[in-house]
Amino acid sequence: MSLEFITEYYIPIVLVACLIVGYVIKKSLDFIPNKYIPLILAVLGAILGCVANTSITLETTVYGAFTGLASTGLHQAFTRIIEGAEGE
Repeated sequence: MSLEFITEYYIPIVLVACLIVGYVIKKSLDFIPNKYIPLILAVLGAILGCVANTSITLETTVYGAFTGLASTGLHQAFTRIIEGAEGE
């Protein structure tokens, strides 16, 4: 299975950065409701996507926002895997 699609549509450094920021928001900043975390990460991903590609285009903005949202899903997947492993 080829994993080229990850670097084609996702921006790995933005994914990691958004994953870290989302984790910090969830665990440390209690005044931010959980329902706003995907929105924050989408905006952050869009900004970081433009910075990572050194250009502001619609394509880099959308890919960045998509990558920010993907970090939310990645966090949820890891959380479910870890909780499932601990529950057994």
